[in-house]
Amino acid sequence: MTDRTELSSLYRNDYSAWARRTADLLRGGHYLELDVEHLLEELSDMGRSERRELQSRLLVLLAHLLKWEYQQRLLSARWQEFEGRSWRSTIVEQRKQLAVLLRQTPGLKALIADAIAETYPDAVDLASRETGLPPETFPPSCPYLPDRLLDQDFLPPPACPGRE
Repeated sequence: MTDRTELSSLYRNDYSAWARRTADLLRGGHYLELDVEHLLEELSDMGRSERRELQSRLLVLLAHLLKWEYQQRLLSARWQEFEGRSWRSTIVEQRKQLAVLLRQTPGLKALIADAIAETYPDAVDLASRETGLPPETFPPSCPYLPDRLLDQDFLPPPACPGRE
């Protein structure tokens, strides 16, 4: 039998041992012995961490799609070729990582539209700072639907001058 105070102390001093002991208690059905406060904290943190990863990957993906669409036409032909490969690689990588994340944590799929809406202003800021283009160059809301955004074959065509 484990004392909850002892388990709480273990949490502060040896997280790995706390996690192993908590798993053993759960497997054994010893629910009254659990350090519920810290267990709930850890479960909440896991959800926040996965959401942060989703938003972080969307930020990079969105910024690179915006750069692809709005900056590429302004570059010289030689630089377009280089940047196009670089941006495409980042787009492919972020989409693959998002696919893995959504496969491992299917519950995040329900959050993706909100995560895109929350992340898009930061993606515009990042794209603006990296390209030197004014933020007004980019659409005020995300122009990419979630399915297109995650589609491995989708790349937006370069924006035409004066396009809004």
